[in-house]
Amino acid sequence: MAQEAGDSGAALGWTGAAAELAHAGGGPYLGSYALVRRALVTLYAGDAAGTVVLARRAQGGELPPRIRGLAAQREAQGHALAGDERDCLHSLDRARALLDSDDARSDAEPVIGTTHVSDPAAMTTGWCLYDLGHPKAAAEVLDRECRRLRPHALRTRARYGFRRSLAHAASGEVEHACAIAAELLGVMPAVPSATVNCDVRHLARELSRFRSSRAVRELQPALAQVLAPAQD
Repeated sequence: MAQEAGDSGAALGWTGAAAELAHAGGGPYLGSYALVRRALVTLYAGDAAGTVVLARRAQGGELPPRIRGLAAQREAQGHALAGDERDCLHSLDRARALLDSDDARSDAEPVIGTTHVSDPAAMTTGWCLYDLGHPKAAAEVLDRECRRLRPHALRTRARYGFRRSLAHAASGEVEHACAIAAELLGVMPAVPSATVNCDVRHLARELSRFRSSRAVRELQPALAQVLAPAQD
């Protein structure tokens, strides 16, 4: 909640406190998952190297496969942010194998991480392809995976939907990108999110290259309204 409110310092503090409480209560693994959460903060801060370092620390062989799989995904996102396609794809392959393993699927413990994304590795692949400079491929993957999201998962739909819109815009499919964004902007007041706003800002910059487009001009007031509070 603190991270979505834009307070990364508080987010890190509460993450650390949760890990300490879990350790005191006999939960040995939450501290490692906390590294994955910390890596999300560094990812949105644009710190590719820091993201990779934190994510690698959460991939020890003694950890449950789901935590290692989620950590491998985060590492992939760090590599993508750095433009390292080879290591990104290797990390994604590792994440997919771990998250699809029988041990990960049969774990009786409460699910750690997202419960709304049916194939996290596939969705993260689409996310990474955009950062790696392959927007058309990213759009194809995100189109497919976003269609699988449940209607009530508003924050998840917004998080990946704006990345999808951004991929279409970067591919030159401006009108389609605007149509996707227009639908998502309508739900933003219900799920305000500093992390989602990162991609909204990126989308606004991308669409500024197409000011002559009627679809862009019509979308700009709604984009500005969503971004205005973050700029105060």
